Amino acid sequence: MRFRAAVIDDEAQAAKMVGRALGKLGFEVETFGLGHNFLARMAEDPFQLAFIDLKLPDMDGIEILEAVKTGFENVEAVIITGHGSIASAVEATAKGAANYIVKPFRLQEIRTVAREAMEKLELRAENRRLREALDEAPPLKDFLGAGQAMLDVFAMIRKVAPVNCTVLLQADTGTGKERAAKAIHDLSPRRNKTFVSFNCGGFTEELISSELFGHEKGAFTGATATKIGLLESANGGTVFLDEIGEMPLNMQVKLLHVIQDRRILRVGGTQPIDLDIRIIAATNRDLEEAMAAGRFREDLFYRLNVVRIYLPTLAERREDIPLLANHFLAAFNARFGKDVTAISPQAMEVLTQYNYPGNVRELENIVQRAVALADGEVIGLRELPPDLLNLTFSNLGTPGLLPLEEVEKRHILRVLEATGHNKGLASSILGIPRTTLWRRLKKFGLAGDED
Repeated sequence: MRFRAAVIDDEAQAAKMVGRALGKLGFEVETFGLGHNFLARMAEDPFQLAFIDLKLPDMDGIEILEAVKTGFENVEAVIITGHGSIASAVEATAKGAANYIVKPFRLQEIRTVAREAMEKLELRAENRRLREALDEAPPLKDFLGAGQAMLDVFAMIRKVAPVNCTVLLQADTGTGKERAAKAIHDLSPRRNKTFVSFNCGGFTEELISSELFGHEKGAFTGATATKIGLLESANGGTVFLDEIGEMPLNMQVKLLHVIQDRRILRVGGTQPIDLDIRIIAATNRDLEEAMAAGRFREDLFYRLNVVRIYLPTLAERREDIPLLANHFLAAFNARFGKDVTAISPQAMEVLTQYNYPGNVRELENIVQRAVALADGEVIGLRELPPDLLNLTFSNLGTPGLLPLEEVEKRHILRVLEATGHNKGLASSILGIPRTTLWRRLKKFGLAGDED
């Protein structure tokens, strides 16, 4: 988003200097020598940032500040003052000014103050966007997403939930398979009955059979009492079978009979038990390929695959990363008793660029770590795992092959942008001394104004 900034100062040279610095940061800038002219323009097309001189020919800077703060929302104001009026500038901050700068000022001071204001504006804009997205498309309980990919998933879940059919979730690990299954259950007529979950991967056939079907007392050595299996315990409700592609073939046969006959037999039992359950299965495998290789039964596949729902990876729904990250931020704030209020724009940019092989679960762990490490109210780059900050050539999004020097230049630019042009932090991420970074910037013509 491109923000609009106003500079209100009757000293043309000072106004020009501030305006030029703001323009380089990406603001659309207008300058004014009189307070009344600024306020008239503000009423027509509001600015999001205003640098206001305390002493103007027609108005006092405090008057302008009060008019801006009472008449407009989402405006950051910075007071410009001389050495003799610092007390007035401090008073202005108490009345809502974000900061103040003292004449004669340096360009670096303007940049620093403006970047801080821009971060606040960006955070507010992002929070507004997230709230609007949620208002337009309320998420399913504990299952968040505002992008089109997830809106399609939510629509499918809402459509299939009332229908008493089996559902197959095709999804990678960490994408929220169990949340999707629970959402289907919660929207179904079975919502007041039991929901049970079982992971079919990594267990022996005997253990899976005992867990799912239960056993009678004395059915085998160590069976000292009758045990009710998960399928029976969920009678009337829903059973979620994760990693169904890992289930041994003999167990696939037993599960097929459960779906067909709607009854089970405990291990060691002789009396069938009628069963009324809905089965939702999930896999990250290609079951058609497993069928062709003889590792998955075709008849079971077609029993499970009545409705198939594909859950996108987090890399396929990057527009949801800010929404999810802020959700996890609030959750871990409460859990850890912290008061972290936001994620900085630079940190959020890094989070949205990462590919997340561990999907939503990995993002959750990253935010948990960041909240645990945060000392202040905002999560910055320092709280993110180091490997996320090691931007690589693949992150540059540049097609084709480039000379090494050009790759280095673009990489340095990317790191500078991600760190808000903090050269100390940038040199740390790049793994070079600050003096070396300065020489590189000079070489590539990126040094800019260092005043």
